[in-house]
Amino acid sequence: MTGRTSVLVVDDDLEIRRLLGRYLESQGFQTALAGSRRECEAKIADGAFDLVVLDVMLPDGSGLDICRDIKDRRPDLAVILLTALKEDVDRIVGLEIGADDYLGKPFNPRELAARIRAVLRRGAAAVAPSEAPARAYLFEGYRAETARRRVLDPKGRELALTGAEFDLLLIFLERPARVLSRETLLDLLHGRASTDPFDRTIDVTMSRLRRKFGDNGVFRLFKTVRNGGYQFAAHVERQAEGEAP
Repeated sequence: MTGRTSVLVVDDDLEIRRLLGRYLESQGFQTALAGSRRECEAKIADGAFDLVVLDVMLPDGSGLDICRDIKDRRPDLAVILLTALKEDVDRIVGLEIGADDYLGKPFNPRELAARIRAVLRRGAAAVAPSEAPARAYLFEGYRAETARRRVLDPKGRELALTGAEFDLLLIFLERPARVLSRETLLDLLHGRASTDPFDRTIDVTMSRLRRKFGDNGVFRLFKTVRNGGYQFAAHVERQAEGEAP
């Protein structure tokens, strides 16, 4: 990213979006505001944003539908959903359609700024040049390439993974056979510990990964360890990304 990070805040409450806009500006972000789905879509079409802070409830449509459209058209555009404290279903659906994070209302603006930075750090790390050579991971006929952030199946076809799904897979590939708790995975994936015992972020992302790898109901790649967490059970080989498979 060059210059200031550009954030679009979408909330139908004028006072809330102005407050968030002022606070994020004070934290060094460049902000734009929208109060409806129509206004949100117009601003995204006209401007280049790094991240959208998106309320689930809007007067002319669902933030979930907007998130789905964004991820279909602009998978590189990060989305943080704002949900009411008890809207667990919306949070789960949001993660299933590719939202990068969510925050339950009411919340402290400082936490939102921290979440924005964490999401953008993950995105920047994915594209930033590294002194270390690019790596590829081979497992069960699959090939995961870190530089291109893609996974090829045994027939050479690319799997359609979201950024969060690829990041979670990479966590397992870097730690094969280790049992990783949900708390550890959440911290590695989002840079935060969970204070909510019912937080299903990891479970939902795991479910999506299993489904895309055809592992659902079989669990040959991703094992569930009772009272422990999850374990990547396949043998993993590393190689330089330029090497032939």
